Amino acid sequence: MRKDVRILLVGEPKVGKTSLIMSLVSEEFPDEVPLRAEEITIPADVTPERVPTHIVDYSEAEQSDEQLYQEISKANVICIVYSVNNKKSIEKVTSHWIPLINDRTDKDSRLPLILVGNKSDLVEHSSMETILPIMNQYSEIETCVECSAKNLKNISELFYYAQKAVLHPTGPLYCPEEKEMKPSCIKALTRIFKISDLDNDGILNDNELNFFQRTCFNMPLAPQALEDVKNVVRRNMTDGVKGNGLTLKGFLFLHTLFIQRGRHETTWTVLRRFGYDDDLELTQEYLFPLLKIPPECTTELNHNAYLFLQSLDRCLTLDRDCALSPDELKDLFKVFPYMPWGPDVNTTVCTNEQGWITYQGYLSQWTLTTYLDMQRCLEYLGYLGYSIIHEQESQAAAITVTRNKRIDLQKKQTQRNVFRCNVLGARGSGKSGFLQAFLGRNLAKQKRIRDDHKSYYAISTTYVYGQEKYLLLHEVLPDFEFLSETDLACDIVCLVYDISNPHSFEYCAKAYKKYFIDSKTPCMFIAAKSDLHEVRQQYGLSPLDFCRRHKLHPPQLFTCNTADAPSKDLYNKLTTMAMYPHMTQADLKNSTFWLRASVGATVFAVLGFAMYKALLKQR
Repeated sequence: MRKDVRILLVGEPKVGKTSLIMSLVSEEFPDEVPLRAEEITIPADVTPERVPTHIVDYSEAEQSDEQLYQEISKANVICIVYSVNNKKSIEKVTSHWIPLINDRTDKDSRLPLILVGNKSDLVEHSSMETILPIMNQYSEIETCVECSAKNLKNISELFYYAQKAVLHPTGPLYCPEEKEMKPSCIKALTRIFKISDLDNDGILNDNELNFFQRTCFNMPLAPQALEDVKNVVRRNMTDGVKGNGLTLKGFLFLHTLFIQRGRHETTWTVLRRFGYDDDLELTQEYLFPLLKIPPECTTELNHNAYLFLQSLDRCLTLDRDCALSPDELKDLFKVFPYMPWGPDVNTTVCTNEQGWITYQGYLSQWTLTTYLDMQRCLEYLGYLGYSIIHEQESQAAAITVTRNKRIDLQKKQTQRNVFRCNVLGARGSGKSGFLQAFLGRNLAKQKRIRDDHKSYYAISTTYVYGQEKYLLLHEVLPDFEFLSETDLACDIVCLVYDISNPHSFEYCAKAYKKYFIDSKTPCMFIAAKSDLHEVRQQYGLSPLDFCRRHKLHPPQLFTCNTADAPSKDLYNKLTTMAMYPHMTQADLKNSTFWLRASVGATVFAVLGFAMYKALLKQR
């Protein structure tokens, strides 16, 4: 909502503009009226909407045309005052004032106008018959008020309506000519309906209506009031209520009714609670709440955020196949102004045999977005209404900022759940295959991936000592001469070489010596394409001797040319090394260390699957 409101009064001389202002301030008709009242400010605590209000007078005798134009440009609403007993002042409303104001304002954002008929104490008849056709002709006219500065009739109401025209304008919501809501308003309210429809059945039941009411107006509806609302809809449309709940059509009808009856503030309260500004766009403050990320810290979703994503029935699919079909994915993102996930997501996370994103893949993609682009994650959670459903100040409450990695190293432990592994290697060494194998895709499946759908990231879960962790693999483009800070900033480095290419290892060896030899980041060499014949590498040392000289773990054999899904053991090892970078190579070579880690992973995976099946049964 606006921080303040500026009201300008214009009109012909002697119609009573200054008297209206002075009567409002002093609550009595002034004995002497100056040519022009000084600008006054009404404090927020004495206005109905709790917004400071500035009231500005115009005097033709004291001010130039240029000064008038400046005041028009600064005003939020303009009151055109006429005298009900002076036909010439009424005619001037359309012949002079409205054209002059419209010429000085943008066509797409007309200033709201209030027509003010003053001196009603001097006549017995109303001017409304003359004014109504004018109101119908100009959509920017919000309302007309007849008042008397002398009798103090409708004075406070006049300025309340002017304030309301700014804070709760009709223009963005409703088209008087068509007698229906504007498309942008329907779009915003449709998103609000879908967010409020917590079980995603297309109906707002009593619990959901009460949650909506409490969220927007801080109070639930009494059972009889709920029935009264639904009965109003039933009487006016056949498909507004279904199964004793409110449909989208019924929800939109109610808001149309509010607007038609002059209760714009009800609809505006709802829109603003769900993050909309005066142009019915989601505000930057709503979508991008402030969240500071110190250096060497990362961002992860916290437990409540994962619960929120799991609770969206849109992602636990209707057919309970634990995967999102294209239609289900489209339904999930209906509350977004655009489709946030492209086809590359399907090669970034796990999918089923049909190529649909699995439930685990769905959570993985959210984890990836949070880690790589926290601002975008906040935006996405904003569209989904996280802060509203979880009753938080903003969706920043969904993010955990991890502590500095240096502290983790000092304490030799970490609370982080997401670990980044940058994958380096010469062209054709097998980096892409290594990423896709992590997602369970063997070589045959990888060959079906289109080039334009390829991703340089892969993320999924691994297990270390029974703890589920996310491993994020990033394929770094092989520009040896320049690796950016992003290419180097990670928890572990994989240096991949092709055992069948005699020149492949050289790239890895040089990259290690140039960038990582003095780094505290653990490194692992991957001997890729191990199903092929191994050739001698054209480098001074063999890969095994190189690793021994630099006290590294020996090269790990890897192939994705398998009949079934490639093993994930190697990825569990990588996660373990990322979690415990302080461990010596002797510790990592110890077979019991890997045995404890892998046994924990197996037990956790079995338990996790059993619990997941139980969860689906409950649902």
